[in-house]
Formats: sequence, structure tokens, C-alpha cells
Amino acid sequence: AGIPASKAINDAAGLLKKRGYRVDVRDADGALPSLGAERGFLKEVGNLVFHTSLIGVLVSVAIGGLFGYSGQRILVEGETFVNTLVGYDQFTPGTNFQSSSLQPYSVRLDKFQATFDRESPKKTGQPIDYTAEVTTKEDPGAPEQKEVLKVNDPISLGGTSLYLTGNGYAPVVTVRDGDGNVAFQGPVTAKVQGANYYSSVVIKVPDGTPDQLGFNGFFLPTAFESEQGISFSADPALANPQLNLDSYYGDLGLDEGTPQNVFELDVKNLTQLNGRKLEAGGIVLGLGQTATLPEGKGSITFDSVKKYIGVDIHHNPGQLYALIFGLLAVGGLMVSLYVNRRRVWVRTGTHQDGRTMVEYGLLARGEDHRLAGEAAALREIFAREWNLPESPEPPAPRTVSSSTSKDQ
Repeated sequence: AGIPASKAINDAAGLLKKRGYRVDVRDADGALPSLGAERGFLKEVGNLVFHTSLIGVLVSVAIGGLFGYSGQRILVEGETFVNTLVGYDQFTPGTNFQSSSLQPYSVRLDKFQATFDRESPKKTGQPIDYTAEVTTKEDPGAPEQKEVLKVNDPISLGGTSLYLTGNGYAPVVTVRDGDGNVAFQGPVTAKVQGANYYSSVVIKVPDGTPDQLGFNGFFLPTAFESEQGISFSADPALANPQLNLDSYYGDLGLDEGTPQNVFELDVKNLTQLNGRKLEAGGIVLGLGQTATLPEGKGSITFDSVKKYIGVDIHHNPGQLYALIFGLLAVGGLMVSLYVNRRRVWVRTGTHQDGRTMVEYGLLARGEDHRLAGEAAALREIFAREWNLPESPEPPAPRTVSSSTSKDQ
């Protein structure tokens, strides 16, 4: 049985809709019905999403710069950090930062464990893993939570992220002044300077009487002495801890209110008491040992060794939004690259021999290397719908239009 042109155009419209085209049928019941179809609108959506998301990323970064903050804190085992301005060793606020935005959470370092390689002869002593066991509280009234802080595995508190960035040893010392009173007692952060945790040490004792005292030198977790009499650390673990110090007395310059680096000792206004070039010699202390200072200036005792960690603290309120917009931008870009805009036109008419003739053509907006394949696919579904014989020859690779006819 023959199929009129109106039915043929409606059949074509239905097939194109199934392939995701938007179809507009024109003059469906007229003598020359036709249609226009288009697909690939998602490409434009992807374009819009991509460019809008880039703006979102910029806005998110700006929000982080305005209202975020970062800081650092060194925590010795047993110490607690409370998220207040005075609790930071170093603090960098955003442009519009307000101290009232600091949530008063707390972090206590319970134990720090460093694991070193003991299996490989060539790599023995190299660090394998760092683990900090901490106790946290979201606010003063919140219950305590036990958490583990590791390298590249931060913990989150109060909208901030805490990262483990460093570690070392903190010798615990007791310094008595010339009157025999305890002028200083507690851990001293030793700054790692070389292999096997060779670390520099600075101790400032401003409360000593009759003179302020200062010490600088180095700490060795596993002390050995070379044939030349030079002390060095043979291993990063605590096997034979030793303090090597020079001592000074005088004015430390702390009473002037000028900020000083805690890891440096300014000796220009100090008189040296101990040193390798002095008659009294330098101070060498093993664990539990005490050294008496010359001229009755006091004494120093090496009590024990604790471990410390360095923590980087970052608060960026725009970070999550920057991530979301960044993912949207990537998604939008992928859609705009891989989705193609295509147009199809179909028209019908009557051939001179009386058959209903269907002609169709395709056009891509921009480069579309799959357009020839789409033309072949349309030829196949039209032939299947109308029981037409298969095309004897496949279309050329760059074909953008073709035609077929339907027997009445």
C-alpha cells in the first residue's frame, strides 16, 4: 500500500524525536510537507555552565581570601592548643577576618610516634610513617574525641583543617639561677637542622637572678663522638640523647618589648660563660645530668625528652564552593567538547513516476567528524521504517546530505 507524503513526514518526525532531536513539522497536511530538526542543545548548556562556573571559582577564591585565615602552631606532647589568636605561633588573617569568627575548639597532643626503616641496610633510619594521637573538643563544653593526625590526612575542626607538617624533639630542662631558684622549667623545641634529627637548641631565661641567662647549642637523639672529638647523631631515634650547649649571662633584650625569634639567641649584649674555646669548656649533658655554671650563675639539668609536631591550620570558607564550581566547570567543558550541534531537514514530494519522494540533509554547527555516521544511521532507520532496500553503497565519509524515495 502507498504511504502519503503527510504520513511519511510524520513517521520521520517520530524517528528523529526518538534520536533526541527537537522537531518542527511544517505544512504537515499540505502538498509539500517538511520538517526541521535540531539536537545538541546540551552543548550550549555545557558552554554556559563552564563559563559561569569559572566565575564561581573566582568568587569562591575571593571569599576565601577575604574571610579565611591560616596559622602555625608547635605542639609538644601533653600540650593543648586552643583556637584563639594568642594560641598561634604564627597567624595570617584574611582581609576581612574578624577574631569573633574563631571557633574555640581545642587540640591536645597525647602521643607522637615516628616509624623509621630498620629493614633496608641502605635506608636504615629513614622515616616511614608519622602518627600523632590527639584529643579534640569542638568547644569547651563538647565531649572529647580521640583522633589520629597523619601526613596528608588532616583532621577538621570548626571549619578548619589541621595538617601535620613537621616534628622533632623537645628536651625538658630545669634551669636554676644564681640564687638557687628555678628560673625555667619545661620542654624546649629543638629545631631540626640536619640528618638523623640533629637539632639546634636555644634556651632563654629572662627570670634569672641576679642575671638573665641564655643557652644555645644542639641536641642529638643518638649521640656519638668521632675520632676527631666531634659529636654527631647516628640515628633519629632516642637511643643516647645528649645536649651540647654554650651558656651566657646578661641582657637578653626581652624587656624592651621587641619581638625576637625563639630559635635564635642575640649574644651582642651577653657575656659568655661556657664554650669549647673557654677554660670552662662547653656543656655536655646526658639524660638526667646537671651542669653547674661558672661564676655561681646557676645550673642546668637535662630532665627528659618529649616529642613535638608542627601543625598548619587553614580556614577557607570558599574552599568547598571552589571545588564544586571547579567540578562543574570540568563537566561543562567535557559536555561542550563532546556534544555536537546538528540540524536535519526532511522534505517530501511526488516523483515524476508517481512515487512519494523523501529527501533529507544534515548540517553540523562547527566540526563534527561523526556527521557522516549520523547520515548513514538515518538512512538505515528510514529504510527499516518504510521497508526499503538497503543502500547499495555507503555514503562518503564527509556526506552531509542524502535522499531516498518511497514506493506508493
